[in-house]
Amino acid sequence: MTVSNLFPARILVADDFAVVREGVKALLERQPDLKVTAYAVDGMDAVVKATTADVDLAILDVAMPKLTGLQAVREIARRRPDLPTLLLSMHASEQYFFQAVAAGAAGYVLKQQVDCDLIHACRAALRGEPFIYPPALGALMRRYLEQVRRGEQPGRGPLTQREDEVVKLIAEGRSNIEIADLLTISVKTVERHRANILGKLGMRDRVDVTRYAIRTGLIEP
Repeated sequence: MTVSNLFPARILVADDFAVVREGVKALLERQPDLKVTAYAVDGMDAVVKATTADVDLAILDVAMPKLTGLQAVREIARRRPDLPTLLLSMHASEQYFFQAVAAGAAGYVLKQQVDCDLIHACRAALRGEPFIYPPALGALMRRYLEQVRRGEQPGRGPLTQREDEVVKLIAEGRSNIEIADLLTISVKTVERHRANILGKLGMRDRVDVTRYAIRTGLIEP
């Protein structure tokens, strides 16, 4: 889709805080070509709404319950690759940027710069163009290209994508049964993921895993 094909563009806003959702809506709807038509309150809700509602763009907070914004973007890209997504974050972090690119996001906008950047990011994404907060773009892209040339995988930690999902849910205090239900896998598979995670990270228990989840941005402290 391009901006000229449909006015106003229909937008999904996903954030677990109502005040943020309403703030983003108020900002976007000052523009005649942008309209918020759907909300989501967590990462899984965002995936459902993005893949079932008539929306042209999804804006997701990086830190949400059940699935992070990064995990939700990855799943949206798998289920509905035609839908552009933007991530909102408090973190001016290379790690988050690289993970956003790898997940399939069209843009990464700092919450501190929302008033300046979000409208531009929305219009760029709707045109099929990438967007990232301007001051970091040059340095981030240079580092990314250098790592790619060395055969590295920027933004990818020691865990698989599924293991990251399990870590987040463990850190949220979910039981093995709850994790199995949320991820549609067996309890035995959850137990195997737990063992693999502890082994890869050299950790002993849920407390260590929770600290890792906070440190890597899977959950907020």
